[in-house]
Amino acid sequence: RTPVVYCVRLAKALVDDYCCLVPGSIQTLKQIFSASPRFCCQFITSVTALYDLSSDDLIPPMDLLEMIVTWIFEDPRLILITFLNTPIAANLPIGFLELTPLVGLIRWCVKAPLAYKRKKKPPLSNGHVSNKVTKDPGVGMDRDSHLLYSKLHLSVLQVLMTLQLHLTEKNLYGRLGLILFDHMVPLVEEINRLADELNPLNASQEIELSLDRLAQALQVAMASGALLCTRDDLRTLCSRLPHNNLLQLVISGPVQQSPHAALPPGFYPHIHTPPLGYGAVPAHPAAHPALPTHPGHTFISGVSFPFRPIR
Repeated sequence: RTPVVYCVRLAKALVDDYCCLVPGSIQTLKQIFSASPRFCCQFITSVTALYDLSSDDLIPPMDLLEMIVTWIFEDPRLILITFLNTPIAANLPIGFLELTPLVGLIRWCVKAPLAYKRKKKPPLSNGHVSNKVTKDPGVGMDRDSHLLYSKLHLSVLQVLMTLQLHLTEKNLYGRLGLILFDHMVPLVEEINRLADELNPLNASQEIELSLDRLAQALQVAMASGALLCTRDDLRTLCSRLPHNNLLQLVISGPVQQSPHAALPPGFYPHIHTPPLGYGAVPAHPAAHPALPTHPGHTFISGVSFPFRPIR
């Protein structure tokens, strides 16, 4: 494994040469997907570490985003190639490139609605937002970018759902978290900062979408064993975020069911507890008394009904 500094430096040089300096040369870079899928996986990991959406300059170029989404959407297992083909210890060395780009891709999907909204934020005029600019429907993420990030988010969730099997095969289930909780802490802090920076009245849809994606990623990552943390850790971490119904369900946790012999190990119940502040639904009262039966109608065989076709 290579230190992350050198990987990011190489990725930046490739992006500058094939995505920025020479128009149309992105087609050459796309060929590495078939030439070396493993290099492709590490390239994606490096690019997501480089473009962390912390500023407008660190939003991935459109050509780069489209290329990566196309790769992953065609073959979601591309994300796991390095992980599946590398001998792994339970304790990973610090300062080296991650085994998968999962953390970086989750960051892209979750932060994208807010980062693009910040990029096209209306200018201030004497400390106030111009009403003329605020009503511009073009403010925010364009349709193409929105579709790409939606496809990417779906692919990431699909990959997360397969991780429990792979971790179990490597005898790392419950021992190795491919998504470290320490990496989720700065992500949540950045979301909270962006939500405060943007006017909630003008960015309510973007904030809701960002929190929905965060909740989905956290839920699937915990269920698959990719994220090792407790619900109490999540409650503490997400306590300062704006309210979101889906996120509230995730941090509430599943219903604790009694052990059942028929359930396979690692079974994860999908029924959640009621939202915080609401009690359980009371038990249903006793069954109502049976209704009296109606007398049956006698059948008269001698009565005939004329047939009339419908016209």
